[in-house]
Amino acid sequence: MDIIGILVMAGQLILALSILVALHELGHLLTAKWFKMRVDQYSIGFPPKIWGFKKGETEYMIGAIPLGGYVKIAGMVDESLDTARLNEPPKPWEFRSKPAWQRLIVMLGGIFVNVLTGITIFILLTYIYGKIIEPASKIDGIVAHKYAEDIGLKTGDRLIKINGKEINNFNEEIKDALLGSNSVFTIERDGKQQNINIPNNLIEKLSDKKSAGQFIEPFYVFSVGEIEAGSPAEKAGLKEKDKIIQVDETPIKYFHQMTQALALRKGKETKITVIREGQQKILDAKVDTAGHLGFHAFLENKEHVTYSFGESVKIGTVDAFKIVFDQIKGFGKMFKGEINPLKSLSGPIGIAKMFGRVWDWLRFWQLTGFLSMVLAFMNLLPIPALDGGHVIFLVYEIVSGRKPSDKFLEIAQKVGMIFLLALMVFVIFSDIIKSFIK
Repeated sequence: MDIIGILVMAGQLILALSILVALHELGHLLTAKWFKMRVDQYSIGFPPKIWGFKKGETEYMIGAIPLGGYVKIAGMVDESLDTARLNEPPKPWEFRSKPAWQRLIVMLGGIFVNVLTGITIFILLTYIYGKIIEPASKIDGIVAHKYAEDIGLKTGDRLIKINGKEINNFNEEIKDALLGSNSVFTIERDGKQQNINIPNNLIEKLSDKKSAGQFIEPFYVFSVGEIEAGSPAEKAGLKEKDKIIQVDETPIKYFHQMTQALALRKGKETKITVIREGQQKILDAKVDTAGHLGFHAFLENKEHVTYSFGESVKIGTVDAFKIVFDQIKGFGKMFKGEINPLKSLSGPIGIAKMFGRVWDWLRFWQLTGFLSMVLAFMNLLPIPALDGGHVIFLVYEIVSGRKPSDKFLEIAQKVGMIFLLALMVFVIFSDIIKSFIK
């Protein structure tokens, strides 16, 4: 068992959630204090308390359980279910004594901060790192795997349009099409165009661990990138920027052709013909038992695009909100029965795996930005015990002029807590089940 790798995954998850929870709860705290409400506690993590201090009427603390946090606002029926004060007349500094519009702003404060955080992260990542895109003009064809062949696609087809639109970024737009409904691929085969309909439940099949990579991939033109230490590639004398043109007698132009050729030569001595600095060389290599030489490919179809800060603001904002729209599409597919929630929802274990066993700051901030937008979306769901539940009751109060009773809010909060605990058990169970699927 890779204990270090597990600790790295857990550490990244805890750090990301701590940042996001701290900012989310700060949004509630600042808006509450803005409207002169008394804030009793601000906590990152749940009790027991491991450290804290008090400033004014507010106790600031860090809890031992890092997967969450809270702000306790006086006179508010929240997840703490502390209703001792509710039998007394409301005090001027309590949440319940303030106008509904002020209470609404306080409940939206955390969501607003998470949206702002997500947008800011994506803007900065776009400006600092740019983007890797795969324009269709650079892709000669596709490799059709099992599920692609099942719907009528073939290796060698050129994918030229998705839902009638030209493709600017191959893999991103494929994902969007799978998440959408009634998507259509326009392909070119033998000089003729034809449409292929994508089943709405295809994304569920592809979300299964056993089916990973079983749809389509581009014909990737490639050269040799980073070489792994001690690998067959290093022992054979393969170098970065080498271009592999032949494996034994098999001509190679695209990456998938090389992987297929190597898979047929597992554990065998193989001649690798490369072009190096304009000269052809033949290297002797022993393919490992997994069918690999041990190097990372540089995929030449991909382009690195940089953007000005102004362009980054637009692109980063669109990328951030796209996460929310994708969440809405995903929930829609679940409600329609097109995808199985057991396969689609992830809990702490699944999210930690997304961070990976190696600490990569670019991936860390990409996932933190992603989680910030997901947290904002999830908190806006109209479920009691979430901010969205409070928002629904407050909107009802503003529209109708009638405030739900404290008893009703207390019962709704309990029901919401039970639902959320059941959902947490479900997603953790789902994580465990997926972890054991080979």
